[in-house]
Amino acid sequence: MKNNREKTIIKASIISIASNIVLATFKAFVGLVANSVAIISDAVNNLSDALSSIITIIGTKLAAKGPDKKHPYGYGRIEYMTSLIVSAIVLYAGITALVESIKKIIHPESVDYSTSTLVILVAGIIIKFILGIYVKTKGKQVNSNSLIASGSDAFNDAILSISVLASAIIYIIFNISLESYVGVLLSVFIIKAGLELIKESVDNMLGIRIESNLARNIKKDIIKEKEVQGAFDLLLNDYGPDKYSGSVHIEVPDTLTVADIDKISRRITKNIMEKYGVMLHTIGVYSVNTKDKKIMKLQKEIQDMVFSHKGILQMHGFYFNEEDKIISFDIIIDFKIKNRKEVYLEIFDEIQNKYKDYKISITLDIDISD
Repeated sequence: MKNNREKTIIKASIISIASNIVLATFKAFVGLVANSVAIISDAVNNLSDALSSIITIIGTKLAAKGPDKKHPYGYGRIEYMTSLIVSAIVLYAGITALVESIKKIIHPESVDYSTSTLVILVAGIIIKFILGIYVKTKGKQVNSNSLIASGSDAFNDAILSISVLASAIIYIIFNISLESYVGVLLSVFIIKAGLELIKESVDNMLGIRIESNLARNIKKDIIKEKEVQGAFDLLLNDYGPDKYSGSVHIEVPDTLTVADIDKISRRITKNIMEKYGVMLHTIGVYSVNTKDKKIMKLQKEIQDMVFSHKGILQMHGFYFNEEDKIISFDIIIDFKIKNRKEVYLEIFDEIQNKYKDYKISITLDIDISD
């Protein structure tokens, strides 16, 4: 699976490199002959796409290195670093093209479009559309952000090339030169794409929320276990595309033995690894009271108090220790609530005042997964 992913990314990238180099060469030639800054900008964009694909290949090869003592989780995150480099190249290409386009607006020069120019532009549009479909499809198949971004970029390039073609046709028919302004338009789109890619790369390096469907499906499979009554605090660390490891808490009845819980934990770990390729290194346990009606009533009372406050997403891990006079549980408050700490303190004070004979321990969990 891992080798197939690598081969798919490299093959798609090589096809993209070859296509973009051919397009860049022809467009640069006709752009210089026609003295068209828009076509030259388009050629620069194709060249930056080819360079991006080369870096994608290098990043994929480096990211495929196996784990070692110094990097026990492997080198998968290198893909995010190379994506950042690619983003910087795209941004630089856009800024360079913008500067040249503005120069042409300030100091306009005559252009000379020919039939061969139009043919090359049309061919470039068709190739870019086909390339975009191919690369984006392959990117989705192997969950490669770099390929998906390259595919989307190819679609955008095709649309922008249509604007270059339109400006050429307008000049031929009406003798109105718009190509410098089209060059500015092209540059703005390239810069925008570069900034968006940088944001995405930085987000991945910082760590982003687990994809909703993945988190929900993992939790659903966990609670399919006969004795598991809930799954909470699913934390997955991303060590590269499709390389997750993490932990989860499960709620189980207080009647289970350690041996029972051990069997359940092993089955969950095995099932999640086989189905999703996710390694759950740690499975914590919350004990659910099933025998004492007094405790069940107490939990319900506290639960009602907690959820009377705005922004409460979840309450779990309820624990009552009569001997040591301790009541503890975890709550999750929506990130949309700006004063989360204040809400937490209000809940704490309210419960502590009602149950003055007990030590109240409330953990403010983070909303890390759906």
